[in-house]
Amino acid sequence: IAKDKGLDLNAISGSGPHGRIVKRDVENAKPSAAPAAAPRGTAAPLTLPASGSYTEIPHSQMRKIIATRLQESKQTVPHFYLTAECRIDKLLAMRAAMNAASPEGDGAWKISVNDFVVKAVAKALVDVPAANAMWTDTAILQFNTVDISVAVATPNGLITPIVRYADTKGLAAISAEVKGLAKRARDGKLMPEDYTGGGFTISNLGMYGVKDFAAIINPPQSCILAVGAGEQRPVVEDGQLAVGTVMNCTLSVDHRSVDGAVGAQFLAQFKRYVEEPALLAL
Repeated sequence: IAKDKGLDLNAISGSGPHGRIVKRDVENAKPSAAPAAAPRGTAAPLTLPASGSYTEIPHSQMRKIIATRLQESKQTVPHFYLTAECRIDKLLAMRAAMNAASPEGDGAWKISVNDFVVKAVAKALVDVPAANAMWTDTAILQFNTVDISVAVATPNGLITPIVRYADTKGLAAISAEVKGLAKRARDGKLMPEDYTGGGFTISNLGMYGVKDFAAIINPPQSCILAVGAGEQRPVVEDGQLAVGTVMNCTLSVDHRSVDGAVGAQFLAQFKRYVEEPALLAL
C-alpha cells in the first residue's frame, strides 16, 4: 500500500503495538511533498588577472591540436608507468670512440646519447613486437614496421617527426636523420608525411638536466619513453661500491593494448641494449 501511495515508511508513525505500523497508519498518511530539484550548477566564469599584468599569446592551430590530443590522451587512455635505471658508462665510451673516428667534412658524424636511445628502442621493439601497437575499438593493431617518433621542441610547440624503419638503420644514419628532422621542425618546414604515423615515441629532456619524468602517451600509439639526464651515482660492482653514470628512463603505457608484463619485457630489453651497446651492432 505504501509503495502504491508513494509513501516512505520511515516517515510514518506507527499506532500498533510497540509502535508497529499498521494498515490504517498507511491509509491515513499523506504523501510528503517531493523535494525541490537542486539547481543545476553553472561553471564559474574565468577570472582574468588585472589588465596590463599579462601578455596574451593567441593559440596557434598547432597549439590547439597539441592541447586537444594530449587532453584526450590523459582523459581516455589508462596510463601506467615503468621506470628503469640504465648504466650508460659503456655507451658513453663507445660514443666517444665513434665520434673520434668520424671523418672530416662530408660524411662526418657526431653521435648523441639520444641516437643510441633511438636505436636501442628500435631493437627492443623488434624483440618485443607487442609493445609496437595501438588500440582500436575492434582490435589491437600491431605494427609491421618500426617507426619511431622523436619529440622536438619548436617555438610553436612540440612536434614528433618520425624515424622510419629505425631498426634497419645504423647509428650514423639515425643521427643524421634526427638532426635533419629536428632542424626542419624548428624551421617549420616539416611535411605531413614527416610526422604522420609512427608506432612509438621518445621524449628526451636529459639535455635540460631533468633527472626523470613521466610523459603523456602520444595517441594513438601505446607507449612513450621519457629519458632523463645521465648523472654520476654510487653503484655496486662485484660487491664493491663504485661510481657510475646512470640514466633514468620511464615508460608510459596504454594498459588497454599493452599489458604490464609486455611493458616490463620491453623495458628490460631496452636497458640491456643501452648498458651493452655493442649489441646494437648485431
